[in-house]
Amino acid sequence: MKLSRRSFLQGASVLGIGANRIWAHSKPSSKKSVEEEGTISKIRVAQIKVYPEKGQMEVNHKKLADVLRDIEKERAVDVVVTPEGFLDGYVSTEKSVTKEDMVRYAIEPETSEYARSVSKWAMENKAWVVYGCTRKAADGIFNTALIYNRKGRLVGMYDKLHLQTHDHKYTPGKHLRVYESDFGPFGVMICADRRWPETARTLTLQGARVIFNPTYGMHGELNLCMMRTRSYENGIYIVFTHPGQSLITNPRGGIVCNNEDEGKRYTITEIDLSKAPANKGGHIVDRRPDVYKL
Repeated sequence: MKLSRRSFLQGASVLGIGANRIWAHSKPSSKKSVEEEGTISKIRVAQIKVYPEKGQMEVNHKKLADVLRDIEKERAVDVVVTPEGFLDGYVSTEKSVTKEDMVRYAIEPETSEYARSVSKWAMENKAWVVYGCTRKAADGIFNTALIYNRKGRLVGMYDKLHLQTHDHKYTPGKHLRVYESDFGPFGVMICADRRWPETARTLTLQGARVIFNPTYGMHGELNLCMMRTRSYENGIYIVFTHPGQSLITNPRGGIVCNNEDEGKRYTITEIDLSKAPANKGGHIVDRRPDVYKL
């Protein structure tokens, strides 16, 4: 019997598809296991396009909650992505804020009321959420994207890898892995991570067909060229989510969404992941790793 997309989502919620490996970020996902479970091909992605206030965590949380209430009024979405560091307003860019000050703007996801609120929204709306914040841990303060699944469970925490200038106020991330979902493996990179081609290529080789890219910094013509190139050379979708721009590029290097409308607080775009068959494009299968040596 062929299930409708809505029936599949309801069944996935009951059975916990894509949610039973709570800490899936600890190791690469198995592409075979995801395919055996069955995947959704088309997903609706909501990108938050709002500038947060520097250091104003309560204000920013209310901004996010307000936008999420508007998104609820739309037809069901599959993934919501916020900009980088949305909760604290990416406060590290402020010269008056020192590395030692960053702990004041950091949360512990397991106990934070802000994080719990996002988790609850994800559960109630059966949507994945990629949530930008500053995270406090025993080994440092990180620029993090918290990853919640459709059941509101925290299934991953990706920490920004590539740090420059003001980002040295954070501790650098230690992993680059994909996360299992009901729409297949996906990757996450934060802002400047996109500048290094190794980031997107590593996630692609692990099976990602889409990479969610919360960001706050540079956007515009140079970034547009960069994102189109990253998508084209890997045969994947990239969902670039900036307070001033919602951009999605497709596996052929084309532009699916490019919204810079200052009056629009979010965009919702449907993408078809069947057009990005993981690791089957020519730029992947025709690689020559046997000669890629220094």
